[in-house]
Amino acid sequence: MVTERSTLTRFLIEERRRHPEASGELNSLILDVAIACKAISRQIASGALAGIIGSAGAVNVQGEQQQKLDVMANEVFLRANEWGGELAGMASEELEEPFRIPPEYPRGKYLLTFDPLDGSSNIDVNVSVGSIFSILRAAVPGEDARPEDFLRPGTEQVAAGYAIYGPSTVLVLTVGTGVHAFTLDPDLGEFFLTRQDIRLPPETAEYAVNTSNRRFWEPAVKRYIDECLQGVSGPREKDFNMRWVASLVAEAHRILTRGGVFMYPRDSKDPEKEGRLRLLYEANPIGFLVEQAGGLATTGRERVLDVRPDGLHQRIGFIFGSREEVERIIRYHAEQTDDPDSGSDPDSAGQAESWNPLYGLRGLFHTA
Repeated sequence: MVTERSTLTRFLIEERRRHPEASGELNSLILDVAIACKAISRQIASGALAGIIGSAGAVNVQGEQQQKLDVMANEVFLRANEWGGELAGMASEELEEPFRIPPEYPRGKYLLTFDPLDGSSNIDVNVSVGSIFSILRAAVPGEDARPEDFLRPGTEQVAAGYAIYGPSTVLVLTVGTGVHAFTLDPDLGEFFLTRQDIRLPPETAEYAVNTSNRRFWEPAVKRYIDECLQGVSGPREKDFNMRWVASLVAEAHRILTRGGVFMYPRDSKDPEKEGRLRLLYEANPIGFLVEQAGGLATTGRERVLDVRPDGLHQRIGFIFGSREEVERIIRYHAEQTDDPDSGSDPDSAGQAESWNPLYGLRGLFHTA
């Protein structure tokens, strides 16, 4: 049955009509990404019946054990997006180097980066997983992208989103004009708009963090969590709940649905790494969504979207969510001292007040 709800296609067409000079190529690209998400959703729903659960017997560029679904999802993203003529190149968590568009297909003016299946290690216990994507403008439209072309700060994203595969499949998208959620109707094969202009509540009493890493945390993170654990009798004077799914998409979706704060901060577990999550295709797109919904996204020391990447698979500390809690965590990082002789970090002081992220100079039809 056709409903009166707007489809993803109609939503994008209406956005384009506001900008007659737009070519429509970005619309086509987003719809191709949506097709990939539909195909992955169907495969995941089949689970063990399709023989795609379990290890693929290989390790990806991240040094992580690949799951069969990781390989499947990566292939789906590549095949769905390589032919349309909108892209100059793609970069994936599962590929060491950027993917070159096959010679038989035209090159376009956008770049696509993606994590084809976030949280895949949880698939055998039927936890929600998802796909994350980010879209940038190509440095030289019509030509093959170079690896360095992908190393752009998150402020240059023109669109970003994720699909979460759970009890229902939901595509959450920003094109620089707020955050909107589209739910897949499996009978019609269409995404329908089900939440418009999603806004994060500024306050929360819920946080997500992997407490098994506590001994590796910096003082600012320990201070914040310890205060939350003290509840109504502590300095925060309220009780907090903790959640931890170990799937970035699931954590982000919960926070965009009801508020909260997520922390996967930089720690001393592996001093050579700045964090655990990947900047280009995890932190940047989620950070863009969170800011567009009125929240904040930070490393603790600087705004995530301002970080200038130095590698395709760069890892970073990542904290995001309801504004007031993230502001507090930023302040604690600015105040923290690791020893009596060290000073506070001046670069992070005042970060929360230094930008107004919502509706910045980027978006679906913004041109440089």
